[in-house]
Order: sequence, then structure tokens, then C-alpha cells
Amino acid sequence: MNDEDPQEHQGTLAPTAAEPASPPPAYPAPANPGSAHPATGTLSTERLAAKALETRLLGGERKLRRREVAAGAGLSLLSARKLWRALGFPNFGDEDVAFTERDQAALSTVVDLVRSGMLTEEAAISVTRSIGQMTDRMVVWQIEALVEDMVHEQGVSDAVARKRLVNELPALVDALEDMLVYSWRRQLNAGVQRLAVRAEAGLQASEEGREGDEDDAPLPLARAVGFADLVSYTSLSRRMNEKTLARLVQRFENKCAEIISVGGGRLVKTVGDEVLYIAETPAAGAEISLALAQAFTEDEILPEARVAMVWGRILSRLGDIYGPTVNLAARLTTLADPGTVLVDSMTASALDQDDRFVLLPQPAENVRGFGEIHPVLLARGRGRGLVLD
Repeated sequence: MNDEDPQEHQGTLAPTAAEPASPPPAYPAPANPGSAHPATGTLSTERLAAKALETRLLGGERKLRRREVAAGAGLSLLSARKLWRALGFPNFGDEDVAFTERDQAALSTVVDLVRSGMLTEEAAISVTRSIGQMTDRMVVWQIEALVEDMVHEQGVSDAVARKRLVNELPALVDALEDMLVYSWRRQLNAGVQRLAVRAEAGLQASEEGREGDEDDAPLPLARAVGFADLVSYTSLSRRMNEKTLARLVQRFENKCAEIISVGGGRLVKTVGDEVLYIAETPAAGAEISLALAQAFTEDEILPEARVAMVWGRILSRLGDIYGPTVNLAARLTTLADPGTVLVDSMTASALDQDDRFVLLPQPAENVRGFGEIHPVLLARGRGRGLVLD
């Protein structure tokens, strides 16, 4: 659907106003789980279960059209659509009965934050988008994990497991919701400590450790940025069937997540055979990097990994990180030998007085975008390193 209006881009969550009717939607109206079988006029057991689950998850039956929801929140349709798009909702037509009273309440919550002055419209849309994107990925992950478990434990096909999920999920909804809220509160607290309370100390350490490097000076956060890249993943994946590849990817992500978490870092993202992580200090980043390299070297299933880590400043936005420090860490990863960890010379200087690490200078390399750099091999010195239970 394309019913854009210039007013939609004026930057205000505008109040309700008369608006032109829109053309038919580009997406079909949501399927009604409770619709009767055309031949018998009765509801199948599966459809009844799906309808009951939808009613529970949405907080009631779909009774409202989009204009009714927007008007109930005291908002123009165009402004309401900004928020729905941020959440990742498809476009609905004027006649689609797609919303519940809970949808209206959620819309009102965001609008009240803006009108009270607690959030600007830009901040409200960005926060809303973060919720939409993260929860979308989360529910896909959870559903696939449940389906995979049913296939393995119940000995049924994937298709059968997906049908059974509708009946088994209701027993898990409350527990999953409680864990989501619990985790969000813990993560929010940790994020505040990381990104606000301890940020100044990190910046001071960055300035001391990277004197003379002006490329990342304007960026607001100091972090150890690391990459771990599985060796020969592409060739291995071509020889694997779906289940074997899924196990390899899951084993890789689980092991990375465990090590990074134990080391006090944060897993930013995984992309296929590569993981990006950050830590608050050069030493923490070094410990995590060495533990990752060792873990994959010793793993009987996974191939070895190339690992690199750089201490410097970054920009944190949209759940991701950006800046020259990130790019340099990525470049160093391609230079590392399997099972080893590379850092740059400035990061090596920040670790030089720590006897937990051994630093071995390597031949200079010309790196695209950075010119000549001086990689340093990071190895284990005194101590046991990270201890995993």
C-alpha cells in the first residue's frame, strides 16, 4: 500500500484529523483463525486452538480497524502508521479488522510519552523500532527452538511439530513472558552501568591507551572490540546437510555467547561464521579473545577460529557498533592464523604491563583503509584465564 501524505514526514505525532481513504493494502488482511471450513461450516480443532492462542496473545479478539485505533489514541492515522511501521507491522487497509483494545492501549502509551515531553518523537520511534526488531528475532528463535526440540524428542516431522506447537505453546506463554521482563530489567540495568555510569572511565583509559590516534577521537564510547571467525566454514557448510549445519551454527553461537558472557563482555551479533563482541577494558577483551581461540582449537566438532581485538572508541547505535575501531578489528581477523589472536600496536601498549598476557610483534602489514599497521600476536601469560563452569 502506498498512501503516503506529506504531513506524515513533518515530524509530529499529530492529533486525529480527517484523512483520505486509502487504496487496497499491499498485504492481505490477517487470516481469521476462527473461520469455518467452507464445506462443513464447522471449526477444526487446529483452528480453534489457533484462535484461542491468538485471543490470549493479542488480549482479545480483533474488533478494531486502524482508523478506530488511531482515533482512540487521539492520533492521526498517518502518525499511528509511523509507530506501527517501527514495530514492523504490515500495512492494513481501512476495512481490515486487525486490531484489539490492547493495540490501542499500546499506541496510547507511546503517544503519552511524547506529549508529556519524556521522549521526543524521534526517540519514541527509535525505541519502538528497537522493540519491534528485537522481539521479532526473538520469537522466530524461540519458535524454531521449540519445533526443533519437538522433532527430536517426539520423533515427529517438522510439519507435524509446527502444528502441535499451537497446542503446546499456551502452557509456556506466561513463563516466557516473565523471563522476557526479568531479562529486560537485568539487561537494562547492565546497559545503564556500561553505557552511562562507567563510560567516563572507559573514555579516559582510551585516551591514555591510544594517544596520537585521531581517527576515533570524536566517538563517544571506549570499548575492546573483537571478532572471531571460523576457519573453512564455507567449505564445511557445503558438505553438510541441514541438521548437521544447524547443530554446528548453534554450537558456535552457544559457545561464543557463554565465553563472552563469562568474560563480562557483550555479544553484539553473529553473522554466519563470525561473531562480533565488545568488552569494557582491554584486559577483559584480551581474556575473552584468548578463551575463544582456545575453545575452538580444543573443540572436537567446530573448526579453529581466527580472532582479533582492538581497543578504541566506537559509536553504539541500533544495537550495533560502528567506527574505525570496528573496521580495524575486522581487518586484523583476516590476518590472524587459525587458533591465534591478533591485536594492533596501540592495543598491545594498553596491555603491555599486564603479566597475564604475552605480546609478540609481527611483521608490518598494509591494510586497506588503514595503511601500514603493526599486528601483535596475543598469547597467554600468567594465570589460568577465563574459567568456564
